[in-house]
Amino acid sequence: MSSGPLVRVAFPAPAPFGAGGPLAGVALLTIDRPEALNAVSFATIAELVSSLSVLDADPECRCVVLTGAGTRAFAAGADIRELAGQTPGSLRSGGAFERWDELRVIGLPIVAAVRGYALGGGCELAMACDLIVAGEDAQFGQPEIKLGVIPGAGGTQRLTRAIGKVRAMELILTGRSIGAREAAAAGLVNLVVPAEETLDRALELAGRIAAMPPLAVRAAKAMVNRVDETALTQGLADERQAFFDLFATEDQSEGMAAFTEKRTPTWRGR
Repeated sequence: MSSGPLVRVAFPAPAPFGAGGPLAGVALLTIDRPEALNAVSFATIAELVSSLSVLDADPECRCVVLTGAGTRAFAAGADIRELAGQTPGSLRSGGAFERWDELRVIGLPIVAAVRGYALGGGCELAMACDLIVAGEDAQFGQPEIKLGVIPGAGGTQRLTRAIGKVRAMELILTGRSIGAREAAAAGLVNLVVPAEETLDRALELAGRIAAMPPLAVRAAKAMVNRVDETALTQGLADERQAFFDLFATEDQSEGMAAFTEKRTPTWRGR
């Protein structure tokens, strides 16, 4: 087993498609447990959240790509050896599952680049991201039922919201996994690409997002995420307030001036 970091951070990220130079504004996070198919242990999720929190506070970082080391798995699931000896009390008091909740407060958009298995905790982690680019070899699923348990890090909730009750019920109750094409047809992933292009295409997408005004990107992400948590009337009010607030930013003035002057805007993030 690796004794080094469980999550590798590259910021700025390497450029996609072999282009020269780093990718401005984009960070690449890699779950680095290939010997365990990048299983999401308690320590792994803690490192991941810590790394994301640091990047979230860095004004130079504008988007994140999350992937798994190697080609066999984004993350094959939770670390079953670690979970096998747990009790209800140890799970409640250990604090590991609270780290999953901290993913929800990250303001940066996160793009998952998924190759191979994204099962159980790996599927939950991909769904906790904002967009998913899947290689043609990707497999998604929540097979926890086969172990006598259910998804515990958001699987029942996020999968149902992503693909609907009927499909989610079938996958969760049978433990069946689905390929990238079926996942895309169901609305779980944004883009299916040739397996070997997965990371490059995710970096390309992240680069396009990073080129947008960062304050507006964060506000847009927050408002879209609020749809699942807020009644329509309150959501509309929150959206309008966020819209109003952006008119106090330099980026808003710059963006509209550049449009009028027919030039490329320069975003300052303020």
